[in-house]
Amino acid sequence: MDGPERRRPADDGVLDLRQPPRHAIPLVVASPHSGADYPDDFLAAARLDPLTLRRSEDSFVDAIFAAAPDLGAPLLAARFPRAYLDVNREAWELDPAMFSDLLPGFVNARSPRVRMGLGTIARIVASGEEIYARKLRFAEARQRVDALYHPYHHALRRLVDETEANFGGYLLLDCHSMPSAASAVGGQDGADIVLGDCYGASCAPHIVEAARAFLARRNFAVVLNAPYAGGFTTGHYGNPRRGRQALQIEINRALYMDERCYRKTPGFDRLAAEMTGLVAHLGQVMLECLAAPLRPAAE
Repeated sequence: MDGPERRRPADDGVLDLRQPPRHAIPLVVASPHSGADYPDDFLAAARLDPLTLRRSEDSFVDAIFAAAPDLGAPLLAARFPRAYLDVNREAWELDPAMFSDLLPGFVNARSPRVRMGLGTIARIVASGEEIYARKLRFAEARQRVDALYHPYHHALRRLVDETEANFGGYLLLDCHSMPSAASAVGGQDGADIVLGDCYGASCAPHIVEAARAFLARRNFAVVLNAPYAGGFTTGHYGNPRRGRQALQIEINRALYMDERCYRKTPGFDRLAAEMTGLVAHLGQVMLECLAAPLRPAAE
């Protein structure tokens, strides 16, 4: 499939949630940006062709981590595309210039992400092209937030709360992909994987190092926090001092897909197998950490 599927968000539900037969490890795996169900009203309002709209999409990331439930961890994925609504933001990061009416006072119109054109409702796709052929109305934003944003975060909050209740803590692995061109930003030489822990604020160093070392042993070029340090999800759900770990993983798309036509390449199967191994490894690391809690990072 080169272009997106035409499906309204409400047709079959807006989320995919795969629960494990038994919740065996204190992990929750999330894929907020792999959705490819493009609503008809969005396609009609866009000035871009369907293929260009997909440039913000983390294609196939949910499939890369599809084995997580078999290992004992729930997997949550959004079906709707990031270009339509981005759940890795605050609920109301909106650009007033995109709307024909005034926005309410509670809207965060000055966040860095809004200034970049990548708020909760994005002005541009990841490659910089303007999405919309017309101004939106705030009622459209409210409908998307109510129908998509809140259900996603209600489901994610329920999953991490249940994991914490069962194990005494959790690791939320927030899974993304990055364009191959972005992997060299910040002086990095073609990173395969970027791990983001909000510069130590969202995940304990021991957990981050366990992920980094596992990937490095498998010959992935891994960097930390550059150019992706973590977004709203890691910052909101991560609190290492309370045993609540959140780690963002960004995977170079050149490892597993053709970025021009959005098709998997032969590297996909190897990558999926390695990410399955990563989930299993981090599950065991978390079990050990919760059995013998980590010292505070300041120590």
